[in-house]
Amino acid sequence: MNARKSLRKLINGSGYTIVPGAIDPLSARLVAAAGYDAVYLTGGGFSRANGYPDLGLMTMTEIVGWIGRCVEAVGIPVIADADTGYGNALNVVRTVREYEKTGVAAFHLEDQVAPKKCGHYEGKQVVPTVEMVGKIKAAVDTRRDEALLIIARTDAIAVEGFQAALERANAYLEAGADVGFVEAPQSEQQLADIPGSLHGPALVNVFEGGKTPSLPASRLEELGYRLGIYPSQTQRAAIKAISGVLDILKREGEITDSAERLATFQEREGSVDTARWQELERKYLQME
Repeated sequence: MNARKSLRKLINGSGYTIVPGAIDPLSARLVAAAGYDAVYLTGGGFSRANGYPDLGLMTMTEIVGWIGRCVEAVGIPVIADADTGYGNALNVVRTVREYEKTGVAAFHLEDQVAPKKCGHYEGKQVVPTVEMVGKIKAAVDTRRDEALLIIARTDAIAVEGFQAALERANAYLEAGADVGFVEAPQSEQQLADIPGSLHGPALVNVFEGGKTPSLPASRLEELGYRLGIYPSQTQRAAIKAISGVLDILKREGEITDSAERLATFQEREGSVDTARWQELERKYLQME
């Protein structure tokens, strides 16, 4: 079973799948090695990894190159952030073509104006519903592999209210999207109301410190969500860990007494499967 069919099987099941975020091929490999069934490539995380805030500053070609390297690094399904499709419906056609070639199992499009903002920033704006419906239809018509999942995200709660966001999500599902994603619900009641209100599977964004209450996976499963993306937890953990080690190095001039903060040499090499590459080296670069 290929990655796209595997993800569709998860979506069509009755359980809830935790999908941690990754910001590069190494973190994607760590997600896979930890035994998760899928990995999420967060556009905001990639922006921050490049020194930018999540304000739509990265281009489609930059994003596609990153996605391709991450897909190659893992064997589990990859869900990718496609922002607004990088323009209008015509841009979406190009975006879907390029994303599909990377091998992603799914991607999500959102209805913010371009350039977009992080879903938990203030000052978001959304395009008219009819414009986003056109984008979804363009994406559906463009994909060559029907197993590729199209996730429709709406950021309308902060702009038009909760009921309007539900109506938008259903309009996008009726246009052919496979999964509905209502971003930044502002209460546990809104979280609870979304899955039963959508005419298709529901995805939730679990984002500590944002506008949405954080609920355990067991509760999200009870509410009826099929997928939960956890976009920034790994990057925030890395920021904290790197900053801590740098503080120790600057203060003490060495890390020896704090070695438990570091991966071992063997753990570092195992994370990129060095042994396999060394075996290939022996196989193909034999010296006489």
